[in-house]
Amino acid sequence: MDQVEIWQKQLFQAARPEKIEIASSFFKTGKGEYSEGDIFIGLSVPDNRAISRQYTQLSFADYTRMLTSEIHEIRLSALLALTYRYQTVRHDQVKAREIVDFYLSQSKRINNWDLVDCSAHKILGQYMVDFGEYEIALNLSRSTCIWDVRIAMISTYQLIHAGKLDLTFALAQQLLPHPHDLIRKAVGWMLREAGKKDVNRLMEFLDKYTPTMSRTSLRIAIERFDNTTRRYYLTLRP
Repeated sequence: MDQVEIWQKQLFQAARPEKIEIASSFFKTGKGEYSEGDIFIGLSVPDNRAISRQYTQLSFADYTRMLTSEIHEIRLSALLALTYRYQTVRHDQVKAREIVDFYLSQSKRINNWDLVDCSAHKILGQYMVDFGEYEIALNLSRSTCIWDVRIAMISTYQLIHAGKLDLTFALAQQLLPHPHDLIRKAVGWMLREAGKKDVNRLMEFLDKYTPTMSRTSLRIAIERFDNTTRRYYLTLRP
């Protein structure tokens, strides 16, 4: 039994089958939904994190085997392991870029919102904080794949924490017309987080773009405002 087989066996042993139905419903796995066909084994995220920490030094070929699995928690475990691995090499640009490039090569397998949200900012986002190269996210944001686009938007979370807000607002403006709900939610979420760092800049953005924002993005972006301010911005939306 090789390392990948041992890893997957551990994940199955920690799974709780009684949670499968809830997870399948929560992640939109029905026919025609964005996660159609995704399979769950009922493994909690804390248990998955504990297991994935043991597998941070495998080959990219091994991670590819994990990411090609039809089982959601196996793909999640591979991404968690990569985030932990990234932290150990983040100050070595060559090694950091190797992980970023591998991560982006697998983006079509990072095919659910939680898979993106647990990894994009910790890998691509941290890389941009440390080394710049913002064009990586800009290029992703123009993709026709919603997972590429969500990776681009969520990756700015790490930049926000570092006080670097320009990319967040640039991508938010670009993605305001995006039709998919998962992108609209990501835009609203990152705008809200940027507002925690600079509320005046968020309000300037909203003053200009609220009339063309989706209601989903707007409602999330203004969640932290007081009732009067929220009502004001909602009245600006036709």
